[in-house]
Amino acid sequence: TPDEMERGKYALGEGVTGNVVATGRARIIPDLRNEPDFLNRTGRLAHDTGPLSFICVPIKIEGRTAGALSIDKPFPGTEKLGSDTKFLDIIAAFLAQAIQINRIVMRQKEKLLEENAQLRAQVRDRYRFENIIGDSPAMHDVFATVGQVANSRATVLLLGETGTGKEMIAKAIHYNSPRKDNPFIRVNCGALSGTLLESELFGHVKGSFTGAIKDKIGRFEAADAGTIFLDEIGTMEPQLQVKLLRVLQERELEKVGDTQVVKVDVRVIAATNVDLQEEVAKGQFREDLFYRLNVVSIYLPPLRNRREDIPRLIDYFLDKYNGINERKLRRISREMLNVLLRYPWPGNVRELENAVERAVVLSNGEDFTEDLLPLGVRMFAAQRRTSQSTESIEALTRRLADQAISDYEMREGEIYSLVINQIEQALIDRALAKCGGVKTKAADFLGINRNTLNKKVKELGIKA
Repeated sequence: TPDEMERGKYALGEGVTGNVVATGRARIIPDLRNEPDFLNRTGRLAHDTGPLSFICVPIKIEGRTAGALSIDKPFPGTEKLGSDTKFLDIIAAFLAQAIQINRIVMRQKEKLLEENAQLRAQVRDRYRFENIIGDSPAMHDVFATVGQVANSRATVLLLGETGTGKEMIAKAIHYNSPRKDNPFIRVNCGALSGTLLESELFGHVKGSFTGAIKDKIGRFEAADAGTIFLDEIGTMEPQLQVKLLRVLQERELEKVGDTQVVKVDVRVIAATNVDLQEEVAKGQFREDLFYRLNVVSIYLPPLRNRREDIPRLIDYFLDKYNGINERKLRRISREMLNVLLRYPWPGNVRELENAVERAVVLSNGEDFTEDLLPLGVRMFAAQRRTSQSTESIEALTRRLADQAISDYEMREGEIYSLVINQIEQALIDRALAKCGGVKTKAADFLGINRNTLNKKVKELGIKA
């Protein structure tokens, strides 16, 4: 009882027990009736008690006394007291080990709790609105809506292409809400199907299906008082949509194979890259569930519609993966940046992050060169250069045509032949020079017959 525990407390040096703790030495008292230091707090020593022996040994941890262990018993004789003391020393050694292990466990637990608190603080800081990259007007609209809904209990539906950052926004909502110190649980509805997803979300009881060897709590229970993020919600099968609707409406669920109702307090944030209204029209998604989810919808724009954010995203990913991989990739030319700005990024921010990570891992210095980019981006850059070259020739041709018409305006009726002859002469002259004067090579290079080349050389007076 608490009273008994209180009577078992001794100040350092108080009574026999306090003396053992203070000195670190065992005390063996054959007859307590003759021991003035014995305080008899437990009332064990009565007037009619015969000879009562008392043994008290220190509990030592790494040479320091941590406590004391004692017994009292009818006097058994001096020889027996010695063997009892040895036995008590063994028990004290076991207790010392147990105490030491407990202290280690407690220190580790405290350390883990402290680290967990620090990690939570870091995560909360990471998902503060001002720390999420997005300077484009479209992202400013997203942040404004997120700021309004974060402190509410409203269900949120995140819309947008794959890789646009829907999970990041879901975490921003959670970590800026009153639920920030409670769990954030993510479930990819597209990764599981049927009973597996039902069990993952709602839990199951032992024996409810093949492989259910023990009870399991679902993600909704695990997220109690927190937030659950249902990614790829559009892939959920109709029978599960019914159970999810019940959770949203009634805040309660039943585990697979059980009829007991479990109450939950969970905020739901769902995400999809498909048009749910179209799925509703096709009968693939419940209309009532859609409206329950669509209390507040937030559209995340694709990266191609927020290109002004790309330079800051690149800098962020460079810092991140340079640190992880101990690299120093930093310098990026204006030409390279233009390629990255104009690439359509069908995989959005996720694809950009993967491209930067790849570049960092493959880099050997500080220069961000084109060969570090994924094949798809390199092909885009090559096509762009080819396109630019073609456009330059077309522009030059138009300029030459304008100049020719202006220069030969007084020679109406001769302009075509004059200009064509000059162009042919320049082309053949340059081709012959490039091919070392070998007419066969020059003809093949220009894509004309060798006889045609000889005829033109003669007509135009080209030295060959």
